[in-house]
Amino acid sequence: MVAKRLTGLSFAVVGRTPGVMLEGSWEVGLIADQRAKPGQQQAIAAIVGGQAGGPMANLAPLLGKFLGVELKPIQFKSDGMQRSVSIPGVLDEAVKGVGSTEDAREPMHIDNTLHPANQKLGLARATRSHLHAFGIERDDDSGKNNGHFAPFAWKGAVPAAQKEAQSANVR
Repeated sequence: MVAKRLTGLSFAVVGRTPGVMLEGSWEVGLIADQRAKPGQQQAIAAIVGGQAGGPMANLAPLLGKFLGVELKPIQFKSDGMQRSVSIPGVLDEAVKGVGSTEDAREPMHIDNTLHPANQKLGLARATRSHLHAFGIERDDDSGKNNGHFAPFAWKGAVPAAQKEAQSANVR
């Protein structure tokens, strides 16, 4: 098996929970970058489902129903304290960071969290939220919901057994 590089590809995990998030039974769908080749799509699905280890493996026990995979163009934008993601016809989400003063250039943060993206999350207010995928329909422009954002770069190493197999194939 050859490791699949995912550099430059994006994905979005969308879902809903029937109750308290820690009680599980999450319904989750994956929207993967349409540029991903089949092997890369499988690798992204393994990451999101927790089979590849890493941060999502800790959430795997909470997943109840996998809603499927869609391939779409995904555009993320970052401009100062504003972040957004757009997937035409499927998802349009945006947040604005909450600063400690009105003219703040840095958001307030929650630090030392167990969030899978980053242990430090920028606080934000959702400015728009539209989701129409996997039977989930949500439209909210109220500006009354919270949000957060953080940079993340999940990197994985090739497992030792896979390295040995690759070395054996090279000789």
